[in-house]
Parts: sequence; C-alpha cells; structure tokens
Amino acid sequence: MKAFAGVLLILVFLAWVAFRIVNVITFGIDCEGHIKRAADANTVELATQEMRTVVSYLKSHGMTSGYTSVTYRTPDEDVGFWYQNLESSLKELEMVSPQASQLEKSNLLMKLRETLLDEGQGVSVTSPEGISVFPNNTVYAIWGLIGLVFGIVGVIMFILGIEDF
Repeated sequence: MKAFAGVLLILVFLAWVAFRIVNVITFGIDCEGHIKRAADANTVELATQEMRTVVSYLKSHGMTSGYTSVTYRTPDEDVGFWYQNLESSLKELEMVSPQASQLEKSNLLMKLRETLLDEGQGVSVTSPEGISVFPNNTVYAIWGLIGLVFGIVGVIMFILGIEDF
C-alpha cells in the first residue's frame, strides 16, 4: 500500500513536469517560432506578417502586461515592456512605404532582428523567463513546490513500501 501511495505522490510532480513541457512546446510553436521567423525574414512584408501573428497571439492570451516573476519583480520579467516592444516593432514595419529604398528596408530588418533576438551562448528569442505559463506563473510555482515535496515523500514511501513485500 505504501508503494502505491508513493507512486501517486510521485505522479503529482511528474504531471507538473509534463504540463510545463507542453506549455513550453505550445508557446514555442504558437508564438516564439513566429518571433524567430520575423527576425529571420528577408523582406518587410514577411516580417510584418509574422509580427502580426505574434501580437495577435499575445493579445488573445492576455500577455500584454504584468510580470512573470512570483516573488519579486525584475526588469527582464516585465511582460508589458516586452509586449510594447513587439507591438512598436510591428507598427514600424507597417509604416514602411513601398517606395522605401532597399537600404531603409534592410536597416529596419536589422534593427528588428536585434530587438527580437538575444545573442549570448548562441542565438535565442528575447522573451521574459517563464512566459510560456503566463499569467499562471504563481499557480505553476506552487504546484511545482508541492509536487516536489510530494515527489520526495513519494519516493521514500515507495522505497519503504517495497520492503513490506
């Protein structure tokens, strides 16, 4: 019986892990991938199309303001700033005249790339940490903490339960 109860407690933690992974993948497909495509776009039209998708996604999912942090606020977790930056980039792309020179368009695309991507250890999309579960960051943090405690207790119970056989 202890082994069975231990497995159930471990499953609480594993469910949290699974949900986090699914959220990261879903956000990557539905939003982050389009940000990367906008940064890689070779024409203003392609970049505009991708940025419209991004801004529309963020609006429809309520990702326009707030912070992803749970305990304290830092500038790199400011969803409002991030959203405003993306929305401003879209407005700049939409204001480009069809008669604009190739140099103007290239400069705008380079500026867009610098805005959307971070270059440190490789290239990554600029986004607040934990954005994939926003605005439910607190719920996921509590679930993760409880799940971790349950997981540890579950492992102990499982080990003790096996000795009963």
